[in-house]
Amino acid sequence: MIRQTDLAGTFLLPGTSMTVNRVGYGAMQLAGPEVWGPPRDVDTAIAVLREAVDSGVNHIDTSDYYGPHITNQLIKRALHPYGKDLVIVTKVGARRGEDKSWIPALSPHELTDSVHDNLRNLGLDALDVVNLRVGGFTEPSEGSIEQPLTVLADLKRQGLIRYIGLSNITPRQLAEAQTMTEVVCVQNLYNVANRKDDDFIVDLAAQGIAYVPFFPLGGFSPVQSSALNAAAASLHATPMQIALAWLLQRSPNILLIPGTSSLEHLRENLQSSMLHIASEKIADLDTIATRPTRINVEKQPAPRETLFGIENVHPPKMTCFGTMH
Repeated sequence: MIRQTDLAGTFLLPGTSMTVNRVGYGAMQLAGPEVWGPPRDVDTAIAVLREAVDSGVNHIDTSDYYGPHITNQLIKRALHPYGKDLVIVTKVGARRGEDKSWIPALSPHELTDSVHDNLRNLGLDALDVVNLRVGGFTEPSEGSIEQPLTVLADLKRQGLIRYIGLSNITPRQLAEAQTMTEVVCVQNLYNVANRKDDDFIVDLAAQGIAYVPFFPLGGFSPVQSSALNAAAASLHATPMQIALAWLLQRSPNILLIPGTSSLEHLRENLQSSMLHIASEKIADLDTIATRPTRINVEKQPAPRETLFGIENVHPPKMTCFGTMH
């Protein structure tokens, strides 16, 4: 077990007393293949969770539709009773079909059931933060989110949710949400090769709102670039560590939740918080988004998208670096 002394500083979620280290942990990959069923090695999954927290991680991202139910049950088994500074962020807005598909679940009944599933399987009376997941498979879709957000705002008033976040949204949807409730974090697709949210991140930072990128390492298609390789060689690090360190230096409101089921990769991910990339290397890395990037997985058919989620989508094969939300 390693002991991390630096997790890239801390961030106070707006309007809360919850301060988190900027490098957290995403729990999705603790479930079995295709994010379905139990892991191949339950003991290792438990060990990953415990080492993450022992190393200073106090922000865990999860959902009860991972498994389904599996990751939350593992978190409870590994870490309950939870430390007072541990912030568990979950999300609602989808469910799993019996065929392992990912199905939108945004009706009042489905959202309410999802919140109660998270409470039960995590062993909590109230959820720290619940992200409302909308949009397409990886990209936001414009449209009102008032109806599903009204349900979460009501559950917040009931005391079942402490704070609300949003996932896979546009700036316009954030503005709509802020007329209804305070938003403490936004989770969108963003990494060194996909920078569509550059301006959005700046706006969120000005408001003190956390930005939590999913697919921080490229997801099902890990980012590969000569600039990453060169920066990694200069710092005796891996390209994936450089991709994480770049995000940490990109903006102080960015929080990372890289996921893995491997102790080795967990340690590598956490060590990225100790890296400092020189300005000239940052300038080179900043050009990756304008270069062709090489993909490391088989080409997959594009999923069908709906306004509020993915319609009966089977995810591509997982990589050891990817995290799908």
